[in-house]
Amino acid sequence: MKKRRSVTSAGATPYLFLSPAMLLLCAFGLLPILVAAFVSFTDLNIKGLANWSNVQFIGIDNYTTLFTDAAFWSAMGNTAIFVVFGVPVIIGVSLAVALMLNYSQTRFFRFLRAFYFIPAITAIVAVALIWGYLYNTQFGLLNYLLSLVNIPPLQWLSDPTLAKFSVALVAVWRATGLNIIIFLAALQGIPRDYLEAAELDGANSWKRITRIILPLMRFAIFFVTVTTVISWLQFFDEPFVLTEGGPLGATTSISLFLFLEGFRLNQFGYASAGSLVLFVIIIVATLVQLKLRKADDEY
Repeated sequence: MKKRRSVTSAGATPYLFLSPAMLLLCAFGLLPILVAAFVSFTDLNIKGLANWSNVQFIGIDNYTTLFTDAAFWSAMGNTAIFVVFGVPVIIGVSLAVALMLNYSQTRFFRFLRAFYFIPAITAIVAVALIWGYLYNTQFGLLNYLLSLVNIPPLQWLSDPTLAKFSVALVAVWRATGLNIIIFLAALQGIPRDYLEAAELDGANSWKRITRIILPLMRFAIFFVTVTTVISWLQFFDEPFVLTEGGPLGATTSISLFLFLEGFRLNQFGYASAGSLVLFVIIIVATLVQLKLRKADDEY
């Protein structure tokens, strides 16, 4: 007679398979957060890394200093501008391009799908080099095009206001490709029967998009919105390689501010306090979006 497998062993099997992933998540996800939380209550610096006996517990001093630091609030304001500008532009452009690419199945449009994805896999150093030449005040392509219509050259990366949008534009260009792929996958999952029935009922292209396609893509749009907001709250690469936070701190995001404080000024405890604040902001922003998504589903 065969022995029957116990319910306990059968119930533990899924957790056994999940345990490697959970260990990795704890080691590279949860543990760094706990370490950063601990370090944020100390005055850890480069000397403290060499000799931990020099590290002192200072309580919430890092947090009180952080919230009275004008540079921190300036970086927070810059990050808010980046989020407000970048998120809707990326989602709108990605969705529009995905709809265009999904409309035709010709070889040219299949080539465009790969072409639009290239920026997402291009090294940020190469991207910065190319856009640096485009933005160059004296011999850049953008100012040359402006000169053809008698517009004086613009200080793309030297003017504090213009530099914000110049840096954000590079990030939009890089991030659009991945979101296009996500939207294309969602579009191709929509049953053709719905669109054909709407077309037979006399619905034009605009009504098919607004009444059928967009409602059926709600989850994809929600996913892209959440990930895009998180990525812009952690905005770092483009300001770092293009302007290093200048001019006059106009492009210093909160992530770049924390990097400069931690690795250039060697204030690891202070930077860890800022990273915890940023972590809380990301959590709150994500929970708000989840709440809005749930309310929309109930409605």
